[in-house]
Amino acid sequence: MTIALCVTALAFVFICGANDGGALLALAVRHRGRSAGPVLALLVTAVGAGPHLFGLAVARTFTGRLGQGPPAVARLVFLAGAGAAVAVVLVLAWRGVPTSLTLAVLGGLAGGGLALGERPAWGRLGLVLAVAAAAPLVGAAVGWLIGRAVRRLPAMRGMPRVVRGLQLAAYAAQCLAYAANDAQKMFAVVAVAFAGDALLPRPWEAGDVMVAAVFAAGALIGVRKVARGATSRLLSVRPWQVMSAELASSAAVLSTAGLGTPVSMTQSIAGGLVGTGASEGGRRVRWQFAVPLLTAWLVTLPAAFAAGALAGLILRGVS
Repeated sequence: MTIALCVTALAFVFICGANDGGALLALAVRHRGRSAGPVLALLVTAVGAGPHLFGLAVARTFTGRLGQGPPAVARLVFLAGAGAAVAVVLVLAWRGVPTSLTLAVLGGLAGGGLALGERPAWGRLGLVLAVAAAAPLVGAAVGWLIGRAVRRLPAMRGMPRVVRGLQLAAYAAQCLAYAANDAQKMFAVVAVAFAGDALLPRPWEAGDVMVAAVFAAGALIGVRKVARGATSRLLSVRPWQVMSAELASSAAVLSTAGLGTPVSMTQSIAGGLVGTGASEGGRRVRWQFAVPLLTAWLVTLPAAFAAGALAGLILRGVS
């Protein structure tokens, strides 16, 4: 079981790179005219340094606050939940539709826990899902406010240079927000797989490097698929709109990190783009591309729950 859990954990991190990292890179590369190397390096550095900078509060939500059961069962639940999340998200990511890996892993853990006889902490799970559902709405609202504010700024000499500097700062803030919150699901899965039934009391340097490397490989594979997907076509964006969406998604994700509540960066990015576009009028948003994203989000949770339950029943039969 240990080997299967470790392989599943690495596959989960790779899919996180393809789904989450691909979405972050696609927006940065397409609208900055830069190669993927520098922006990928910044993102991967933030992911690897995340546990040292922000702690592991969100990761501990996954490992100890969503279910109640003995350690041996908890590892089986993580195997079922992570495997289910990989299967569901892989299908959607390969079609160019980034979904919420947070929803996928929560659904997979809940389904796997029920099948393996672990009682999920329904109250905590409901709170996490409620916050996750609110994240794209918060991102849209903040994106709208930033968009309206930016449009009111007067044109000045040297403005393109200022915009480029603000873009870099906004992207860096987005990378740090992802590392503080959404990326920690990877450390939770890897810690359970490689280090036992709980997170280590301090950040695990070797594990951080491994997570960052596998995440980077997934991001490089996923960026081309995601760049042609629905999120990048929500609106024909200009540099200031990219900056606004990045700041909006960072605010939505970073604001809940201290509470230990996981929030999806991909959902927040989509919400920020919609809000930024809507600040110029509803017709600026290509709503036909929002439908696949919303459908993917609605399908992800029940699909991952069913897949996790099936995986849990299989593990229960062979263990």
